[in-house]
Amino acid sequence: MESTGGPYLNTAAMTSPVGIARLLQMTFGCTTFSLVAHQGGFSAAYGTFCMFVWTFCFAITVFIITCEFTHLHSCLTISWGNFTAAFAMLATLMSVTAAVIYPLYFVQLGCYPIGCEVRDFRIAASVFAGLLFFAYASEVFLTRAKPGQVSSYMATVSGLLKIVQAFVACIIFGALVNDSQYSKYVATQWCVAVYSFCFVVTVVVVAFSVTGKTALLWFPFERSVVVYTFVAVLLYVSAAVIWPVFCFDSKYGSPRRPGLCAKGRCPWDSQLVIAIFTYVNLVLYVVDLAYSQRIRFVPHL
Repeated sequence: MESTGGPYLNTAAMTSPVGIARLLQMTFGCTTFSLVAHQGGFSAAYGTFCMFVWTFCFAITVFIITCEFTHLHSCLTISWGNFTAAFAMLATLMSVTAAVIYPLYFVQLGCYPIGCEVRDFRIAASVFAGLLFFAYASEVFLTRAKPGQVSSYMATVSGLLKIVQAFVACIIFGALVNDSQYSKYVATQWCVAVYSFCFVVTVVVVAFSVTGKTALLWFPFERSVVVYTFVAVLLYVSAAVIWPVFCFDSKYGSPRRPGLCAKGRCPWDSQLVIAIFTYVNLVLYVVDLAYSQRIRFVPHL
């Protein structure tokens, strides 16, 4: 039989530094949720979230490795480079969150009352959860766009920051629904509108980049993203001023945490979390705007 093309299997996808990082991700992810499911145990919303993170990241990583190894990604109608870069950044954020939450809520030094075997399994799971984070972070480091290099938009600093901005917005939304009393004033409702608008547009930008549909738009996508980032900076500046005033000024709220507030169910705590991450996202959008002046968008990569 005469050969008509290259090899069917891409061995470089397994032996390259990025491929090795992905194999480690698969190994560490499988080990982590196996330890937890077998003996470590999990419960409540925090434990369920951690298990979701580890199983979700494991499944997508296996999918990426399979597609890279068999060249099946060439059959998909998405921008593969943008998809893998976006997932690596998202998985890094999710895995570091789980690596902090699980030991914080489930690991203890003593054996009572869970038993020494369960404690040891939980400690081991926490160690592998930390290794999983480093494996995903290494992929982000290896695939990020270098100066002067033609790369996918999601591999640039601006593209990676889009994932972080959306992730931080999810933290804000989680605090909002946790009895933050945002509906008490029109001004705080405006802040919620700011968070929602910026989150939705950021997700749309990521979706268009990952699906590779930016060339089909009737307006210049790159310039529109920069204009949106500038608008997002202005909107977050307004929220960064309004939210603390209407939550922590003595005229509208409380500058100090009320003494009778129950731990975990205190509106003041939620308001503080929202204020902190509002400033975090403001800084992220400012950095995004600065870096967006230094890149050139490549639509099909």
